Amino acid sequence: MEKYPQKSFLTQKGKLLQRLLKTWSKEVSIVVSDGWKGYSQVHKHYEHKSIPHTKGQYVKDNYHTNSIEGFWSLLKRGILGIYHSVSPKHLQLYCDEFSFRYNTKDFDEGNRFNFALYCAFEGRLTYEELIS
Repeated sequence: MEKYPQKSFLTQKGKLLQRLLKTWSKEVSIVVSDGWKGYSQVHKHYEHKSIPHTKGQYVKDNYHTNSIEGFWSLLKRGILGIYHSVSPKHLQLYCDEFSFRYNTKDFDEGNRFNFALYCAFEGRLTYEELIS
């Protein structure tokens, strides 16, 4: 087995990344990434700050990827360790839950609970909606 994926695989992933960025990001956005080659064309449409971790660099001009890497780590541990698998239908709800957990990580449990109750009044997911 090869140590790194084939070039065509990286090209496909880079093209998918470009489509996702165009769909979900404004062109005035600043994209901060690690040194992955799939980001090589991002500079054509966005301001791009690349932080080459392979060169031992983790902060550049006050830009870093530590926060998003921490979030993805929390989400992956939650899915693999708690839920074990998720369906595409409910993936956004899991992402929302872990986004809430990450954004309130500095809250004590009482304040996190009260904030969750406050947020719950914005709408709720009924059982019928869940299983439909």
